[in-house]
Amino acid sequence: MRITSTIAALLKSKPQKIWSISPDATVFDAIELMAGKNIGAVPVMNHGKLLGILSERDYTRKIALEGKSSHSTSVGEIISPDFISVSPDSIIDECMHLMTEHRIRHLPVLQTGELVGIISIGDLVNWIISAQDIAIEQLENFIAGAYPS
Repeated sequence: MRITSTIAALLKSKPQKIWSISPDATVFDAIELMAGKNIGAVPVMNHGKLLGILSERDYTRKIALEGKSSHSTSVGEIISPDFISVSPDSIIDECMHLMTEHRIRHLPVLQTGELVGIISIGDLVNWIISAQDIAIEQLENFIAGAYPS
């Protein structure tokens, strides 16, 4: 089953607040923010421009495993400037394939260069499950004769 809904539709179902952090903040501050807001990644912004995404995975691989201190390492030191983004017009199925192919869990959503949201793999899975539930219900109703022929 192909899900042809757009990311814009998914974003409408999410809270509008986007938590972000400065590249000058410490990694500890970023982890504290993510823990407090129950999010797995945070956009790194400088003067309204998206510089990258810091994820829990970045912390474990670039701080914990390398023996660095999260209290003295800045966010800007460990983010990668190369990130994949999508637009609000992107199709949910395509985003799911993109995330799977690149083994990423979070995608920033940019519109004319401005960050308008972030979607997670969990957001996509939940949307797909809901779409499948609706399709199944419609098929069951059709089979049961609830729709005119």
